[in-house]
Amino acid sequence: MEYVCDAPKNRTWFRLISEGEAVAESEAMHHAVEKHYRREWERAAESYKPTTTVYIEQDIGKKAYIHRTMPLFLTLRDEDGLALVTAMLPPKNRPEGTCIIVGRGNADPYPDQGDAIDALGRHFGMTLDRHRCFPYRR
Repeated sequence: MEYVCDAPKNRTWFRLISEGEAVAESEAMHHAVEKHYRREWERAAESYKPTTTVYIEQDIGKKAYIHRTMPLFLTLRDEDGLALVTAMLPPKNRPEGTCIIVGRGNADPYPDQGDAIDALGRHFGMTLDRHRCFPYRR
């Protein structure tokens, strides 16, 4: 995981940077973020264009390209490392894209974690309101 920013009440946002971390997040949060992570990784990998025709050098820079191109997958953790919220935000170069923010079991995280979600939005210069980002409104 990669540190992103602090949130109120000793909570911290981290970026999930590997499929293994996405799998662990899915297990901890009882939802399917790993499926979305895998799909977005594959989509970004398919769009990669090598900068050289030398076969052995074609994947140089591919991983960095994928991380720049795919959505950001984030997890909010408390001071003990307990997963509280999972977020998928658009890549930094496309702030108008889809955002999804869910709690454990795809529950609404806004009542308990709204201040931390606001902190994440401020960090990225985005408004992460419930209406736009929570897909399971009832």
